[in-house]
Amino acid sequence: MKIKITADSTCDLSPELVEKNDITITPLTVSCAGESFKDGVDITPDELYEKIARCGELGSTAAVNVQDYIDVFSEILKEYDAIVHFTISSEMSACYQNACIAGEELGNVYVVDSRNLSTGIGHLVLDAREMADRGMEAGEIKRVLDEKKEKLDVSFVVDTLDYLRRGGRCTALAAMGANLLKLHPCIYVKDGEMGVGKKYRGKLAVCIENYVRDRLADTSNIDTRRIFITDSGVSDECRAIAERAVRETASFDEIVHTRAGCTVSSHCGPGTLGVLFYRK
Repeated sequence: MKIKITADSTCDLSPELVEKNDITITPLTVSCAGESFKDGVDITPDELYEKIARCGELGSTAAVNVQDYIDVFSEILKEYDAIVHFTISSEMSACYQNACIAGEELGNVYVVDSRNLSTGIGHLVLDAREMADRGMEAGEIKRVLDEKKEKLDVSFVVDTLDYLRRGGRCTALAAMGANLLKLHPCIYVKDGEMGVGKKYRGKLAVCIENYVRDRLADTSNIDTRRIFITDSGVSDECRAIAERAVRETASFDEIVHTRAGCTVSSHCGPGTLGVLFYRK
C-alpha cells in the first residue's frame, strides 16, 4: 500500500523536515488588518508580528475548510492508495471535523485528531512516516498513533500572556497579574486543551532554563528517542540555554529545533519556547 502522510500547518515541522519526509502540509488561514494569508505560504511569523504591531490588532486564525481538504486529498489519491492526515486538537479548531468530512466523501483518508498542537503533532507525523516506510497499513498507523498521542508531553513557557488574553485563552486579570509580577507561565496541553501550569519569575532566559529542567526532571518516565525545542521567536541565547538544559538533564537520541508557524505564533506571541517529547 502506497501511503501519503499529510498534516495541518500547526504541526510546526521545519521546511527541511517536511521535504525530507515527503509530508504534504495543509495551511490554516491567518488574518490581520483585514487581510488573509495562508500560514507558511503567504506570510511568516515575523511578518505577522510586524503587521500586528502596526495595526494594533491581534491576528485571527481559521481552520482549513472542507473544500480545501477535498482539493488536496483528491490530488494525492490519484497517486497514492491512502492518506493519513494529522490535525490540531479538535478542542482548538474545526480542522479535524472538516478533514473528516472531506475524508468520508473521498474514502481512504484516515484522520488523526492529535489532541495537541505544534510539534506535539510533529512527533506523530514523523512516526507515521516511519511506520509507512516499514509497510504498515494506513488504518494500523492511525490506530497505533491514536494510542501513542496520549503519551505526548507538550508545553511552553511564554514571555507574555497578552496574546493568549486577546485571543480569549486566558482572562485579562490573569494576564495583568502575570505582567505586573514579571511572571512567565508554563502553558501545557491536557485532554486536547491548554492549561496554565507553573509560573516562573525573572528574566526569560532564566525562566526557560528552569522550565526545561522541571519538565525533564523525571527521566525515568521519558522516551528519549526524540525531543523538539520549538519557539515562536526567541534569542539565540535562549535557544542555546534550552538545548544545554536538555542535554544536561536527559540523554535524547535526537534534539530538533523548530520555529512555530503563524497559527501557533499568533496565539502565543513572540518569546515563547517549549520542549515537546513522549512519556513512556
